[in-house]
Amino acid sequence: MIRCCGRLAPSPTGLLHLGNAWAFLLAWLAARAQGGRLLLRLEDIDPQRSRPELAAAALEDLRWLGLDWDAGPDLGGPHAPYVQSLRTDLYAAALARLEAQGLTYPCFCSRRELRQLAAAPHVDDRGAPYPGTCRRLSAAQRQALLAQGRHAALRLRCPPESISFVDAVQGPQCFTLADCGGDFALRRSDGVVAYQLAAALDDGLMGVTQVVRGRDILPSTPRQIVLLRLLRLPVPAYAHVPLLLDAAGERLAKRHHSLALRTLRERGVDARLVVGLLGRLAGCNPSGAALRPQDLLADFSLAKLPRADIHLEAGLVDGLLAG
Repeated sequence: MIRCCGRLAPSPTGLLHLGNAWAFLLAWLAARAQGGRLLLRLEDIDPQRSRPELAAAALEDLRWLGLDWDAGPDLGGPHAPYVQSLRTDLYAAALARLEAQGLTYPCFCSRRELRQLAAAPHVDDRGAPYPGTCRRLSAAQRQALLAQGRHAALRLRCPPESISFVDAVQGPQCFTLADCGGDFALRRSDGVVAYQLAAALDDGLMGVTQVVRGRDILPSTPRQIVLLRLLRLPVPAYAHVPLLLDAAGERLAKRHHSLALRTLRERGVDARLVVGLLGRLAGCNPSGAALRPQDLLADFSLAKLPRADIHLEAGLVDGLLAG
């Protein structure tokens, strides 16, 4: 029997906030409740947005929260390195395999052109739906564009079949890749590997069997399942948890500085208060009492989570600061 392996995958592009803490705590609980392992992977693949000081801060903040892991950039492990910027050779090899099978094609569309071409709003945070503009360019047309100095991204020729899976929180899911935006980028025009390939490949190579993450990432999951299948790697189980929303109904983001874990730490907030609150929202700590993550394990179940996003009541920060 394969032992459960979950993962924490912070992106060092900003300080972790309460919404991040919610998703990471749930991922930790889901794995530990099964007696499973956890790895931590730094998703710093974007050199323009990732900063090393934020990577260090993420690890510090997660440890302050009471979370631990069995492998990661600070611990090493059997699938090191656990830092995406150090795994570029693995991504290049995977791209070469897909290219050799005729599953990719160069795309010369700029972001501005894609926005103009898109006939529908964005399906997620990963970009506009792609209408297939460059899918059938001839070799001569591609050479002409290269001669003009155009740089090409690399896209996957998405298969037409439906992708079905059962999400542990959101229930049965069925998508076509057209539903998720069509042919998606595997490598950007500046040479940076795209999130979809890096995340899927790392999950497959690192032996991740359970992915717990925010509901907003759900449209990425069919893309990653397809990539894992094409690369003949195991597909993990998925659980897409509800998002935490502020009083105005906006999801928590890096602009919510008052809810950054670093801010709460500097104000002297007890991490157990944060964990206790999140446990109450997760249905495994009805009283909201201050607790450690391990104190939530006995009553934790993904089945207790709501599918709909959760609105944080007004005065939450004041309550935490008041202790």
